[in-house]
Amino acid sequence: MGYFSSREVAAIALFSAFWGVSNSIFSPLVFRVFGLPILCDMIGFATLTVAVWWIRKFGAATGVGFIATVINFVFNPGGVHFLGFAAASVVFDVMTKLIGYDRLFRNKLFARVSMLLVSVLSAAVAGLVIGTLFMTGPALANWGGVIGWAMLHAIGGVIAGLIGIALITALDIRKVRKMDVKS
Repeated sequence: MGYFSSREVAAIALFSAFWGVSNSIFSPLVFRVFGLPILCDMIGFATLTVAVWWIRKFGAATGVGFIATVINFVFNPGGVHFLGFAAASVVFDVMTKLIGYDRLFRNKLFARVSMLLVSVLSAAVAGLVIGTLFMTGPALANWGGVIGWAMLHAIGGVIAGLIGIALITALDIRKVRKMDVKS
């Protein structure tokens, strides 16, 4: 049997499709209207939070991020900035693995704080990658440079973390069974 079960692969595909399609449709609209890059963070890191809670295996967040990147390129071929989110999904995956899935989700308060921090730090990484590799100097100057751009993404990560925490809390309350986890 492979590392991921067929159910886990299906879950990764569903989370990826949600993130890739939602981001390619709604994020450009919100960015054009408000000039803020936070919707892509909100969609992405809330999705990664639920995916990691559901699957609890190393590689799940990376898989979601990479597949969502491909989907995003299908709908938005010029959206190379999304590679920053692919990189951030790897950071998300590594940080949750280092914390440990059993430890991460055993204590509800620890889970909430940890997932919020992981979301914020991963979103900041996305902002750093995007700001460093894909943005022009004049555009960055409006936001305080690369660090300012990373901080904007970190704000999106705070919101995403809170949304993700609310979702996994609601699923826990409703006794939704996590993938292959005996409750």
